[in-house]
Amino acid sequence: MDPDPRPASGPVPAPVSPPAARPGPSVRSAAAPLSYPGFRWFLTGQAVSLLGSAMAPVALAFAVLDGSGGRPGDLGVVLAARMLPMLTFLVVGGVTADRFRRRTVLMAANLGSAAAQGVVAGLLLTGHYALPSVAGLEVLGGVCAAFTTPALRGLVPEVVGAAALRPANALLSTVRNAAKVLGPSLSGGLVVAVGSGPAIVCDAVSFAVAAGCLARLPGDGARPARAAGPVWAAVRGGWREFGRVRWAGPATLSFFVINLVQTGTWQILGPALTERTAGRAVWGLVLSARGVGLLVSGAVLYRLAVGRLLAWGLAAGALGALPLLVLGARWDAPWLVAGGFAAGLGVCVTGIAWDTSLQEHVPAHALSRVAATGDLLAYAAIPVGQLCVGPLARAYDGFRVVAVAGVVSALAAVLPLASGAVRGLRHARPSGDGEGPVPVPPGR
Repeated sequence: MDPDPRPASGPVPAPVSPPAARPGPSVRSAAAPLSYPGFRWFLTGQAVSLLGSAMAPVALAFAVLDGSGGRPGDLGVVLAARMLPMLTFLVVGGVTADRFRRRTVLMAANLGSAAAQGVVAGLLLTGHYALPSVAGLEVLGGVCAAFTTPALRGLVPEVVGAAALRPANALLSTVRNAAKVLGPSLSGGLVVAVGSGPAIVCDAVSFAVAAGCLARLPGDGARPARAAGPVWAAVRGGWREFGRVRWAGPATLSFFVINLVQTGTWQILGPALTERTAGRAVWGLVLSARGVGLLVSGAVLYRLAVGRLLAWGLAAGALGALPLLVLGARWDAPWLVAGGFAAGLGVCVTGIAWDTSLQEHVPAHALSRVAATGDLLAYAAIPVGQLCVGPLARAYDGFRVVAVAGVVSALAAVLPLASGAVRGLRHARPSGDGEGPVPVPPGR
């Protein structure tokens, strides 16, 4: 595929937009994504893979701590060994997903992850834990993850019609969030019962099952245009494509700031401050309430169509700041639990709105690169925020830090609404335009 088939300057013609929708939310008849046979296999594979991936962190943490004699530094090395290559190769993964059949890229990435996790499990089961070996295998897993995410976003429009994108993303989000709720508990029980090795075996098997489900997708997937030029030229072309999507920049900047001030603050200060204000047990209730909010939001958006989906999604993202604001104000446990539930609602809407907007309005030949570029810019803020929150809490008091983080996060969520490109972006009508695979009755 030509890595940069359009002129380097000047406006890029946008995809043909559907007729204007009513500005408010409404329930309309949308194509059921489960009526597409390819999506059923895709969703099944994702459900299995996501459950395994949600189980892996708990099992890996205990495995590393047990194998290292309780050294937390080893765990930090292993986690960084996965995160850094994922960020490093994310944009390359986007280029690859735009140049080759996305189904093939995903199958290769899943099989690579299955092999990496399988060897980790083998080391643990045979009592041959060694930090360099486990860290090296996690590097491989991080590289595979970098190729997975961009291809996933690009594959959804290939397995469902345009009218089913939002409900398809809502179903995928519901499955993802359910896995986040169930996975850690299942993994914890498995670790206690039989040890960390078998739990990681489950993760390895889940990747293999996902690859098998992808192999069952009808046809060979969308055939990409003929690739031309070196990879790095395609990477630069991806950055140019990202810059041409006028609404993507403001939204991504919002995600960057939110990740910078919110993620590390919540993960690091949240448990300790919650224990001081409401008790240790409340932290688990808050996380559970957030999980329930995620699931409820995904179920609602399966049926609810909004004319300006991206604008609504970004506005809903401000709800993610509520737990920080409640915690900073030192309010009681019920308010904190309610804030966690509201945050789950908002975060889910934002994610579905972003994915659907990319799939509806970014040309297929650049979709994975644009998605990967946005992910890289947003994710890069997370480690920076995690490193900064500790010193800031020592200097200015933890409660003050979370309160300020909540205010900044809420403002960052709504600031993109000042952009006309964001406010004016319309969600496609559920009636669709006839593009995409032909749905078949669910029972067939």
